[in-house]
Amino acid sequence: MSISSTIKSIQDIMRKDVGVDGDAQRIGQLVWMFFLKIYDDKETEYELLNDDYRSPIPEALRWRNWAANPEGMTGDELLDFVNNQLFKTLKDLQPQHNDPRGFVIRSVFEDAYNYMKSGHLIRQVINKIVEGIDFNKVQDRHLFGDLYEQILRDLQNAGNAGEYYTPRPVTQFMVDMVAPQLGEKILDPACGTGGFLTCAIETVRKNHVQTVEQEQLLQASIFGVEKKPLPHLLCTTNMILHGIDVPTNVRHDNTLARPLRDYGPRDRVDVIITNPPFGGMEEDGIETNFPANFRTRETADLFLVLIMHLLKDGGRAAVVLPDGTLFGEGIKTRIKEQLLETCNLHTVVRLPNGVFAPYTGIKTNLLFFTKGQSTVETWFYEHPYPPGVKNYNKTKPMRLEEFVAEKAWWNDRVENEHAWKVSAADIKARNYNLDIKNPHSPDAVTHDPEKLLADYAALQTKIGETRAKLKSVLAAALQGEN
Repeated sequence: MSISSTIKSIQDIMRKDVGVDGDAQRIGQLVWMFFLKIYDDKETEYELLNDDYRSPIPEALRWRNWAANPEGMTGDELLDFVNNQLFKTLKDLQPQHNDPRGFVIRSVFEDAYNYMKSGHLIRQVINKIVEGIDFNKVQDRHLFGDLYEQILRDLQNAGNAGEYYTPRPVTQFMVDMVAPQLGEKILDPACGTGGFLTCAIETVRKNHVQTVEQEQLLQASIFGVEKKPLPHLLCTTNMILHGIDVPTNVRHDNTLARPLRDYGPRDRVDVIITNPPFGGMEEDGIETNFPANFRTRETADLFLVLIMHLLKDGGRAAVVLPDGTLFGEGIKTRIKEQLLETCNLHTVVRLPNGVFAPYTGIKTNLLFFTKGQSTVETWFYEHPYPPGVKNYNKTKPMRLEEFVAEKAWWNDRVENEHAWKVSAADIKARNYNLDIKNPHSPDAVTHDPEKLLADYAALQTKIGETRAKLKSVLAAALQGEN
């Protein structure tokens, strides 16, 4: 049976269980099981390489000792074991000799839950996992990586709070353009399920890693923070799947909850690649962690301030932001002014509608900037739909090949039908409104308040002229009747 069929059959079994309600719980249930299976397969590898390896998981709770036997525990016995031994122990795991692997396992299970109520159905799910997937097989690992992304895309409530699965082409393009190097500290402060981090890992590994020491340096250079339990669980699993043996640098926390002044030189990083939540509001009091002139509860705005603060001089960032950040005023204006004064905002890639479909129709942009030099000019690139496509959807998603034109243009920039540049002085004159219309596309939509007001005034004038003509014609017609 293919991995895809295995996952589908597992989800069908879970739907029969009265305790599992909706896609989010199904994903949560599935992933803690996958985590234990993946970890057990990794431990087989560790044991082969190190005769002295000792598992941080108590022997009776290791996957191989309670789950791997298809004829093993089932029914009420299995349900009692999962609820009252497995979860209780792993949630409060006390790592021996401060083993970092133990801390990772405890952090994974701190907010994980067993939603299933039937021990018989739990056994059926476990058997499907045991029979269908071997994470020590390279082919299965790669196939599962693809399927893992499909699971995320299919999560129906993914867009409830401004959290969207970032399409792989966008992720890969952003990482490629920022070009992280071996030894640079790479951070995603709102890492979700780890898409940007895993992409950065594979990119650095492919281009720069040739020795065991270089691999160790890479693994120590990856940092992520995720606020919500389920994405954090998914991210930790994703890290292990991508060869990060001990992902202790991926924390379950809210990056915004720490006062900005408490981040010191040791917290500075070389590269930040992220798609922070947007469209949502932070809880009361979070904004007080930021300077008074930047205080807002808008999540995306706070993350932009934080990113500027966390970058080292010379550090590089690629950030997904909504149109509202580009044309917004008030505090948004002050944040953009700070961005242009402290960073070189060298590129804004404007994405078309539908990139994040079906989760949201909000138009988004990719901002690329470097800390330490003020902006002199900003290049804009309007990403077009490929020929024959009028909108993206599930059957016609964005493809990596679409960014070939941007990549060819990136290092040898000239204006063309998709690209234009604007000076920092002109942006300042626009009150830092970055929603700048493509001069080569007269039909492009703009949110420039001055332009909108001018268009409105012109429309009102035209309406007045038409009304006067109609009155004149009507008056003439009435006189003719007399």
